[in-house]
Amino acid sequence: MPDYTPAAELLAKAETLTEALPYLQRYGGKTFVIKYGGHAMGNPERQQDFAEDVVLLKAVGINPVVVHGGGPQIGAMLKRLGVESTFVGGLRVTDAETAQVAEMVLAGSINKEIVSWIGAAGGRAVGVSGKDAGMVQAEKVGGRDADPLQGIERHVDLGFVGEPVAVDRRLIDSLCRDGIIPVIAPIASGADGCTYNINADTMAGAIAATLAASRFFLLTDVAGVLDKDGTLMTDLHPVDIAALKADGTITGGMIPKLDTCVAAVESGVDAAVVLDGRVPHALLLEIFTKSGVGTLVRR
Repeated sequence: MPDYTPAAELLAKAETLTEALPYLQRYGGKTFVIKYGGHAMGNPERQQDFAEDVVLLKAVGINPVVVHGGGPQIGAMLKRLGVESTFVGGLRVTDAETAQVAEMVLAGSINKEIVSWIGAAGGRAVGVSGKDAGMVQAEKVGGRDADPLQGIERHVDLGFVGEPVAVDRRLIDSLCRDGIIPVIAPIASGADGCTYNINADTMAGAIAATLAASRFFLLTDVAGVLDKDGTLMTDLHPVDIAALKADGTITGGMIPKLDTCVAAVESGVDAAVVLDGRVPHALLLEIFTKSGVGTLVRR
C-alpha cells in the first residue's frame, strides 16, 4: 500500500516553494560568500544541513563561495601537541610552530572535511587556501594590548598573523563557472614569502568585497545582534551599529564581526548577515523566507 501524505502537509510544502519563488528569481546568478565558523561546525546534523543548503543554492543558480574558520580545532590540536596559545584582541599569537599547525588544520583536515560533506550532499566542491594561484596576498598585522599595570597600550608581535591586502578573483570565478563550489581556508602568502594565518571573518569579508557579492553570511554560534532585552535585531545600518557600540549594546566578539560586515557593505556588498549556524538549515531560512533568522546589515 503506497504511503499517504496528508493534503495539508503537501499544501504547506507548496506554500514554502511559493514563498521562496521571488527570492529564487532575485538571486539567480548572484554570488553569496558564506563564512562558516569553527564554532558552528561541531554538530554532525548541522554539518549535513550546511552542506545540503550550499548544494541547493548552487542547484538553483546561485554561486556560493565558502570561507571557513577553525579556531577551536586549531586550539584542540595545539593542546594535543602541548603548545600553549595566547590571544591579543581576539587574534591568536602565532609563532612558526603554531603557524604550521594552523595551516595543517585549516588547509588540510577542516578544508577537506567540508569538501567531503558537500560531495556527500550531491555537490561538487574544491578546497583551496588563499595561497593557491596567489588568490589572496597578505601582510603581517601588529597587535596592541593593554598593560594592566600602567594603563597604557603596548605593541605585541602577533607573529605569523596576517590580513588580506589583495584578492585575485580569477580562480574563484573559474571554479564557479565550472559548477564547482570553492571552499577556501584562511591562509595566505605575503610579499615577504611568509605564510600567514588570517582571521576567517576578515578573509571572507575581503573576498566578498572583491566579488561584489550579493550577500555575505557569517555563520556563527549566536543568534545575531540582540538588543538589551535579548531580542534579535533583524535589520541594521552602519549608523545604527555605531550607536549600539557606543551605548554598550554591542560588545565583545560581536564588535569585530559587525565591523567586518560594515566594511563589506561599504565596499560594494549588497548586504551582510550574522546568523546562527546551529539552527537547522539557517541559510535557507534566511535567504528564502520573508522574516529571515539573523541580523542583516546594509547601507
